[in-house]
Order: sequence, then C-alpha cells, then structure tokens
Amino acid sequence: MGTILITGCSSGFGLETAQYFLDRDWKVIATMRTPREGVLPRSENLRVLALDVTDQDSIRRAVDAAGPIDVLVNNAGIGLLNAFEGTSMDTVREVFETNTFGTMAMTHAVLPQFRQRQAGVIVNVTSSVTFKPLHLLSVYTASKAAINAFTESLALELEPFNVRVNLVLPGRAPETRFGENARARMGGIPDAYADLAQSVFAGWAQSSGPVTQALDVAEAVWRAAHDPSSTIRLPAGADAVALAALSPAAVA
Repeated sequence: MGTILITGCSSGFGLETAQYFLDRDWKVIATMRTPREGVLPRSENLRVLALDVTDQDSIRRAVDAAGPIDVLVNNAGIGLLNAFEGTSMDTVREVFETNTFGTMAMTHAVLPQFRQRQAGVIVNVTSSVTFKPLHLLSVYTASKAAINAFTESLALELEPFNVRVNLVLPGRAPETRFGENARARMGGIPDAYADLAQSVFAGWAQSSGPVTQALDVAEAVWRAAHDPSSTIRLPAGADAVALAALSPAAVA
C-alpha cells in the first residue's frame, strides 16, 4: 500500500481512479480545482485538496499539504473540438497550459522527493488520439503528444534514481464529460469547415464500436503503479488497445 496523488478528480478518469485505489486500501489525495462534498465517499484514507495545475502557488500549497507520496497521477486535462483555423491562440494556450504545462509543473514539484527517496512512480494520462489523429482535435492532440514525448525522455533521466514514468492512453469515453467540455470551449466552427464538422459529429454519434470506460483507465493506472516491468505506454480501453496494435509508436 502507499499514497497516491491524483489531479483532476472531480469526474471521469480521475474520480474513478481515486475510488479504485481507495477500495484497495491506498491513501488517496484527490485534487480538483474546486473541491465538492460528496464526490467521493468519506474515508480515513482520503484527503481532498484544492489544486489548479495552471497556478504555481496552488501547486506548491497542494504538494506541501500532501506530504510524501508514492505515486503521482497527472490526469487533469481539458478538451477542445474545432478546426485549427477557427481556434484562437488564447484558446490554444489555455489547452496547453493545462494539458502540457500543468503536467510538467506537477511533475517538477514532486520530483525532488522521489529523487531523494530513490523511489516513486509518475503516471501521465494522455490519449489514444496520439496513435491515430482525428478531425477537429489538432490542438488537443498536440498537447497530449507533447506529454508522450516528455514522458519517454523523462523516463530515461529518472531511471538512475529508481523513479518510473508511465503513460496511460485512454480511448473514446462517452461516459465522461470530455465531449461536453470540449464543445463548450469550441467557439464557432468556420463556415469553410461546417460540412466537415457535421460529417464528423454524425460519425461519432453513429459509432457502435468499442469504447473506453473510466474503470479501464483506473486499472491501467493500477498496473503502472504496481508493475515495474510494464511498458511505458499503457493503452486503456478496448478501442485504445486496438489502435495501439496498429501503431508502431505504441510498442515503446
């Protein structure tokens, strides 16, 4: 057993992962930008902390309050659906601030204790769209692909200190709020892309193939935390596993 800190626990993958580890007697530090009562059941092994991964002071306060941890899960993220031409640079920066720089900032804050103890696991949650890019997700895909590359290089740097770094790559997860949040940030699709967008949305609505459940992600994080022999990239969900099998980059 150990202590795990998870970002982005208000819903979806983060919430499911927090509950999964609680059910297995881990001490869980569940963080979210605005903590809410009742999101997770009361437990002597649970602490809920406020944390905004885009705010250095918030990161410092949360990491100080958490104390020693054994596993860091960088799960907090935001989505975006739009043609790149219709996306303002302010929105591009907003996505990267959370998905890319937020993950890096959390890792930077926790690394000293892992290095000093010569132990620790970092799990970065990205996306299977980095195996097979999709329409209208260019900015989101770029923000997650950057973390893939960061993780694989960081793993080499930290190997001498016995600190492991893994990627968990979920597939499409209709049960989460990703689509809702991504559309909310979308703004207007340029007229030139309207037909494309309509076709893409219709295809997603009609899709009946395998999808990813939040539990798939929790199980992949559990494997990353417990299995030193696991590969760096761990696809989560039947659709992600299928995409990984077709992607040469997935064998790392």
